[in-house]
Amino acid sequence: MQIVDRILTIIITATLTSAVWIVAGGSLIENATADSQRAATRPAEAAPSPVPPIVLGNDSMMEPGATDAADAGGLDVETVATPDADTARQLMVPVKNIRPGDLTDTFSDTRGGGARMHEAIDIMAPRGTSVVAAAPGVVEKLFTSKAGGKTIYVRSPDRLTIHYYAHLDEYAQGLKEGQRVRRGQRLGTVGSSGNADDASPHLHFAILQTTEQAEWWEPANAVNPFPLLTDR
Repeated sequence: MQIVDRILTIIITATLTSAVWIVAGGSLIENATADSQRAATRPAEAAPSPVPPIVLGNDSMMEPGATDAADAGGLDVETVATPDADTARQLMVPVKNIRPGDLTDTFSDTRGGGARMHEAIDIMAPRGTSVVAAAPGVVEKLFTSKAGGKTIYVRSPDRLTIHYYAHLDEYAQGLKEGQRVRRGQRLGTVGSSGNADDASPHLHFAILQTTEQAEWWEPANAVNPFPLLTDR
């Protein structure tokens, strides 16, 4: 009798446990189905907008002298003034032992078969004669070119005037760019470098009126040195 009671107890317990698992499983399935249906009917979320790319500028650096004259543009002549009387009196003939009365005005002469104006004066002197600074300033550029040969660009303290010395035979020992020079200081020697005639050594001397911001190689307004050097 006891054995029969135990068998009945086991059967009842197993039946109740199975019923509980069936109900729980049905609930899980029902919930999962409902979630799937809700997901299917819910509108899709909009994708986030992409971050716009950072566009770097395309600025370019232009090295001094890298452009030609057309790119550099002309000098603003409205801001350029010819040297005043006081400035002219400070000038000295830039070749040793040459007096104002020895000078010849070659400013308006033509060169290149009439293709261009000279816009400078040629100061004739024996090769090796000292070339001196016509006025104080700063050596802005020592430059060798096919036309001018060994040249020097000296800019005035106010940066508005450049004195150009060309066809030099040699530079003064120790002369360098950025060096301050006084009036009458030795810069080099007379020669015929560049396209000058070997038989006629001379200094090609030009006065260029410019602006404070303009580079040494940019177009400038040539001023005749002859009256400035001879009108005493």
